[in-house]
Amino acid sequence: MLEIKDLYVNYGAVHALNGVSMTVKDGEIVSLIGANGAGKTTLVKLLKGLLKPMGGSIYYGGSDMAEKTVAMLAGEIGYVFQNPDDQIFKYHVIDEVMFGPQNIGMTKEQAKEKAVAALKLVGLEQLADENPYDLELSERKLVAIASVLAMDTDVIILDEPTIAQDYKGKEIIRKIITSLSQKGKLVLAIL
Repeated sequence: MLEIKDLYVNYGAVHALNGVSMTVKDGEIVSLIGANGAGKTTLVKLLKGLLKPMGGSIYYGGSDMAEKTVAMLAGEIGYVFQNPDDQIFKYHVIDEVMFGPQNIGMTKEQAKEKAVAALKLVGLEQLADENPYDLELSERKLVAIASVLAMDTDVIILDEPTIAQDYKGKEIIRKIITSLSQKGKLVLAIL
């Protein structure tokens, strides 16, 4: 599903990625673990198309990702940002979770159905009409996760998914990741 070959990215004189290569198959769960500044977020931003490599290549489903825009990848690769406040911008939870599905072409009815199901998965269906900015950080993170789950992409990237989560929240996320993998989806988690 995903093949990375000899990837390079520099920020000035700093080598964020230096010759990274890997192959990941459908249904795999991959955790990227490393110190702050190790290049984990840079790598996943490349996979989502938010950054372009200075060298090397990324293939998704056999296609060179250099030929695809972020918009073209939106329905295929979902990305939950490390900080949910960088992702959330609507004034109601349900609208936030519906935005992605509608943006990739689902009807309002389809998007609402997917959004309600995603909110149930993360345990926040009772907060659908709340303003996300009034929620705790842990709940905002779950809203961001639900917004990507509702898009039903084949690849799900979770940047620090357990940030601010208690045991219950971590268990919800663990179950979601396991379920996604069982459905044949590729899950990349930065821990």
